[in-house]
Amino acid sequence: MAAIENLKKALATMGLSVPEEALSDLVWLLEELLRWNKKINLTAITEPAEALEKHLLDSLTPLPWLSGVERLLDMGSGAGFPGLPLKLARPDLKVVSLDSHQKKIGFQQHVVRCLKLNDFTAKAWRLEDAAGIATMAGQFDVAVARALTALDRLMDMSRPFLAKNGLLLAMKGSEGEAELQQAASKIEKEGWRVERLIKLRLPHSGAARTLIWLRGS
Repeated sequence: MAAIENLKKALATMGLSVPEEALSDLVWLLEELLRWNKKINLTAITEPAEALEKHLLDSLTPLPWLSGVERLLDMGSGAGFPGLPLKLARPDLKVVSLDSHQKKIGFQQHVVRCLKLNDFTAKAWRLEDAAGIATMAGQFDVAVARALTALDRLMDMSRPFLAKNGLLLAMKGSEGEAELQQAASKIEKEGWRVERLIKLRLPHSGAARTLIWLRGS
């Protein structure tokens, strides 16, 4: 119960809300991540309070801007963040989660089975390979990447997957605004537009976060 209360307080601090029934599943996800991590290296974060902030809370920061989104691609998802927390908070989302590491996808598939999640697909595919699959091309309203690679590369990686006028969400740290400035000419040349730039700080650590939303043409 303490973990659920801590999560509720952290969400409230950030102005976020999730369905009441999702809270226990989110806490279970975190505890299962840390349990698996003792045998399989899934995350460098091992302290529960830090993991709650930097995995669960961090993953949920885009929630207020996902209204109307139906299909989400989590690119280079690692152990399933942000895809799994977003799915638990928004059960109606159709999520495809891609990572090249089978052990991390194995964890995600375990979570899907245990929580009986519908419309969540986790595949151990390289993004470059998945981009050539007909059932993946142009299918997603939003492609999200959390601390994966530089913004200009994310633009190239996400483009094949996005539906017309789809959105790239780059979840960055304090470097986000500088990366956006560095990519300005590429954004203009390739017909992207900056939908929004959101700066946040996580409540316990004070760590800076930048959410960059780019809309494709």
